[in-house]
Amino acid sequence: MLRVVLTGSECTGKSTLAAKLAEHYKVKSVPEYLREYFELKNGNLTVEDVIPIARGQFRLETETAAKGYNPLICDTDIISSIVYAKHYFGQCPDWLNYKFKKLGPSIYLLCDIDVRWQADGQRDMPEEREYMHNLFIAELNSRNIPFQTISGPLVHRTVKSIELIDKALAASTK
Repeated sequence: MLRVVLTGSECTGKSTLAAKLAEHYKVKSVPEYLREYFELKNGNLTVEDVIPIARGQFRLETETAAKGYNPLICDTDIISSIVYAKHYFGQCPDWLNYKFKKLGPSIYLLCDIDVRWQADGQRDMPEEREYMHNLFIAELNSRNIPFQTISGPLVHRTVKSIELIDKALAASTK
């Protein structure tokens, strides 16, 4: 199974791209658990919520993977929990790093900030988009995680992502 992770800061089109890719590959994508959890907590999150959010994301991914989808399209993963924990709370619980090391091979597609920012009640940093984007780049680089930046309008993002995924799928069958 090829694990495809869409990553990046808020409001970069990850969910929209995940839906397009899932449609193309006729699979279900792994949704972002944070949205559900954020609503459950009425938007009041603390450092104690970091691990439950990451566990919820991991649970959704495990449940979706068990259905045998290939590729497994993830609308975020534990890297987001790590980046946001460091940003909002100045720390990253050890459990996140431990769990990250247990994940299998993946390709990471970093969604660029070249799409319009839209408020939705959860997003809170329109003026810090470049800063947050750079935090994701730094985290991926610090872990030696290869990634491809996906930019441009949705159609371009979709075509580029499919090219990269198809290439990785072909390489995984050799």
